[in-house]
Amino acid sequence: MADKKLVEQITPMGEDFAQWYTDVVKKAELTDYSSVKGFMVIRPAGYAIWENIMHELDQRFKASGVENVAMPMLIPESLLQKEKDHVEGFAPEVAWVTEGGQKKLEERLCVRPTSETLFCDYFSKVVKSYRDLPQILNQWVSVVRWEKTTRPFLRTREFLWQEGHTVHATAEQAEERTKLMLEIYADISENVLAIPVVKGQKTEKEKFAGAVATYTIEALMHDGQALQCATSHNFGADFAKAFNVQFLDKDNQLKPVYETSWGMTTRMIGALIMVHGDDSGLKLPPRIAPTQICIVPIQQKKEGVLEKAYELRDQLRKSGFRVKVDDGDKSPGFKFADCEVRGIPLRIEVGPKDIEAGHAVLVRRDTREKIQVSFDELAEETGKLLEQIQQDMYDRAKTFLEEHTSSATNMDELVDIVNTKRGFVKAMWCGCRECEDKLKEMSGITSRCIPFEQESISDTCVVCGKPATKMVYWGRAY
Repeated sequence: MADKKLVEQITPMGEDFAQWYTDVVKKAELTDYSSVKGFMVIRPAGYAIWENIMHELDQRFKASGVENVAMPMLIPESLLQKEKDHVEGFAPEVAWVTEGGQKKLEERLCVRPTSETLFCDYFSKVVKSYRDLPQILNQWVSVVRWEKTTRPFLRTREFLWQEGHTVHATAEQAEERTKLMLEIYADISENVLAIPVVKGQKTEKEKFAGAVATYTIEALMHDGQALQCATSHNFGADFAKAFNVQFLDKDNQLKPVYETSWGMTTRMIGALIMVHGDDSGLKLPPRIAPTQICIVPIQQKKEGVLEKAYELRDQLRKSGFRVKVDDGDKSPGFKFADCEVRGIPLRIEVGPKDIEAGHAVLVRRDTREKIQVSFDELAEETGKLLEQIQQDMYDRAKTFLEEHTSSATNMDELVDIVNTKRGFVKAMWCGCRECEDKLKEMSGITSRCIPFEQESISDTCVVCGKPATKMVYWGRAY
């Protein structure tokens, strides 16, 4: 059974979800406001989560042949204008630099909203022959997009991300890389962050400006809204032609390259909060948690208690766990609450009676279940318990996703579902842009993706009744 709620000053999720989210971000000390509206300070607790996400991504990227680079922050306007569709897609969100020192610049410089144009310019200089391909590059940077409304992690004017850019000799190689990166994102989301996702392709309306195809992973937050967690874009040869990126092939013919781009951002921290959190704060899956175990000494001023806590910490660290001892002068109750709001997966309590009995008390953050474990078996049992917590958190999120995914075969049914339930709605679509627009107009939902795993819910489009071509996940989204 769950203990009495230890953390106060967090608005209940069911009362006001948006305020609950803000309260958790603040109480867990993940971010703070900055002196520039819409820009956030990522505090150590928040950045530590991002560091772990970066580490997990970077390992997988490099195993697939990715190399890291660094491109400039600023893009000349003339370079940006070379790809018309791309510019039009980002125009309302672009920030411009017009002066350097006290001198007005001859040409405006754009603060990167993304770096396709910079990479294309670079590729045009280094790619000459088929021997120079493929180029599989990635950078870890911040980007600026002048959003009208902002919320920490979910939508800020500056955010951190990785952006990968590749060029290939053939369309088939580019498509293969585009889908490979999406699989890596899905692996991170499900197996590290314990967030189940729907994998699929964006519609023409929702795809990235200038892309041939955009693939996405979509997750469901606890309020029933969708969150686009990561995207991978196949640009085909359009960018290459605009920037004259071509190579001399084995047949001695000049050919354009085929390009891809893919990214995941700090918005995943927002996803962690909204998928796993509760009214006491964060719940972090063990594989991503900066601190997996917090040891709380009980009656720590008594002889031997702190020493035992440090001994257990060192023992667990040697076994590869991320552990800290909360040896501050606050009460145990305060420390318990602090562990909860920060989402630390496992709490270990050890006091004089525990030392005498030769065991510690382990408390799960996800269920608050208490388990007694002998000191001799602590490392082994802790490892098993952390793996169980990781799996249980994923299973609960997966169950939530399944229980909040409905199906509709006609417009009346779909509108009724949207108005009475939260979550995804699966419905058939004819592929017509007018039907997609009408659906948003009538119900306020958008197409989230055309899933790779297709089902036949009916033979006709949910909007117009004409023959359907695809099953689509629809929903309200952040």
